[in-house]
Amino acid sequence: MASLARIRTAVPRRMHLARAIQTAADTTQLHQDASHSEPFSVKLHEDSFRGYRTDTPSLDVEVTKENLLKWYKEMTVIRRMEQAADALYKQKLIRGFCHLAIGQEAISVGINSATTFEDKIISSYRTHPFVLLRGGTIKSLIGELLGRVCGVSKGKGGSMHVFTEAFQGGHGIVGAQVPLGAGLAFAQKYLGKKAATFAMYGDGASNQGQVFESYNMAKLWNLPCIFVCENNKYGMGTSAERSSSNTEYYTRGDKIPGIQVNGMDIIAVHQASKFAKEWVTSDKGPLLVEFVTYRYAGHSMSDPGTTYRTREEIQRMRSTQDPIRGLQRYISEWGLASEDDLKAIDKEAKAEVDTAVEEAKQSPFPDESELWTDIYKAGYEPPFMRGRDREEIHYY
Repeated sequence: MASLARIRTAVPRRMHLARAIQTAADTTQLHQDASHSEPFSVKLHEDSFRGYRTDTPSLDVEVTKENLLKWYKEMTVIRRMEQAADALYKQKLIRGFCHLAIGQEAISVGINSATTFEDKIISSYRTHPFVLLRGGTIKSLIGELLGRVCGVSKGKGGSMHVFTEAFQGGHGIVGAQVPLGAGLAFAQKYLGKKAATFAMYGDGASNQGQVFESYNMAKLWNLPCIFVCENNKYGMGTSAERSSSNTEYYTRGDKIPGIQVNGMDIIAVHQASKFAKEWVTSDKGPLLVEFVTYRYAGHSMSDPGTTYRTREEIQRMRSTQDPIRGLQRYISEWGLASEDDLKAIDKEAKAEVDTAVEEAKQSPFPDESELWTDIYKAGYEPPFMRGRDREEIHYY
């Protein structure tokens, strides 16, 4: 192990001569006076996007006061919800795995803002926000984390296996959801639906063989699949530079075009997601989208997150590139809402989450008989199912 460490330290850092992607959350500028009732134009920072084998989305974006305030409330509620999950885990009310998306809220909210429930979104296990955004409730998400019957997966899936009718799930096996996403896109094309599939994965899954196999099939069949890499710089406790020879993940699709996006600015995420959906639904084939982002917490609740990066790094990202603070600054400086208005939204979000947590706590745990349900679709069960040993048999 000592010799391996010496090899690692001997590897020089790669020099990137191209301009780096902008990851500040508050560099978008007004194009015209902000309106309280009509859409108005803003201009993203010139380094908000980078392209591979394609042009990048327009830097000029049309937004509305209504949407900006809606995104602010959604991101605020999501963060409060994730902070509540953090507290419940530390109280030992949540057991097992729990992966929080604090710091990455702009990605889920931005993608959702550019899609409808006809589009498919499938991801790995840092997916709590999508439950709330795609038809679930705070209570159903927290209930699932607590293992209660009110949970979105009836208390049997836990943090990594949450689904709604409009969200095709969190999946616990690293990278395994990507070929499933390609399959969803195949179904959309087969059925003639003008809709997109967002197949999401992290930088830690980007070197999986099944990811590249999915790229190949999607390009071969020209599927409406958007492969989304959430690059939060660390795969568990390993930095991207230590795990990947090519850390420009948007360029790794061979013949599939790609774009790299500032994942900390909600307006940039919205614009890129809109661009991506228009691309794949125009029969141009698949697209790779890399959102450059950052997670404040560890990989999971069992990871303190400070053994492979410094506390100073985390604090710097929190203080200078936070997606919620960035949007808050836009809203305030553009005169769309007062500081008191935004404080009221935050207070309302906290109260909403606190109420949902208490309601979820009151929900019972599933009955033991539920162990045998939902293995197969209702009505398609086999005659019997074997349990932990050959003597333990359940007859349907």
